[in-house]
Amino acid sequence: LKARTLILTTGARWRQMGVPGEDQYRNKGVAYCPHCDGPFYRGKRVAVIGGGNSGVEAAIDLAGIVAHVTLIEFDSQLRADAVLQRKLSSLSNVTIIKSALTTEVICNGEKVTGLVYQDRAANTTHTIELDGIFVQIGLVPNTESLQGTVKLTARGEIDICDRGETSVPGIFAAGEIG
Repeated sequence: LKARTLILTTGARWRQMGVPGEDQYRNKGVAYCPHCDGPFYRGKRVAVIGGGNSGVEAAIDLAGIVAHVTLIEFDSQLRADAVLQRKLSSLSNVTIIKSALTTEVICNGEKVTGLVYQDRAANTTHTIELDGIFVQIGLVPNTESLQGTVKLTARGEIDICDRGETSVPGIFAAGEIG
């Protein structure tokens, strides 16, 4: 194929926690889209992993559907916008745990039944019983196949200018990858 211009739009995928149980129980209690999968957890207990805007928004939305939401954030503070944090804190069925590292998804052979996390400040391990886990820790750009073709940022995104141009003349990028 020949073309004067190429537009790369390879998209992105959900960033994973990389802990035991996550891969095996994807779609059996481990989910990445609260809007898609949230209704399946009506009246149940869930966790949201991630305290940025996406995680806090997910926890707020899920709190209107589920019995209880536990938001788990790795950092010592949430990174979401202040208005979102205020809204989250006002909800009676939400618990926020900071300085926590999720270390394992617990399952019964058929579905998720809980998770294990390490309290990074106290260096203690805790288990939470729940029915679902919503991972909201960002996206990973689908640019692995472009290594050595166009300039990528340290995060693996395509480095583009304000016009969407890449480091290679005639190649542009759009969407989640640039």
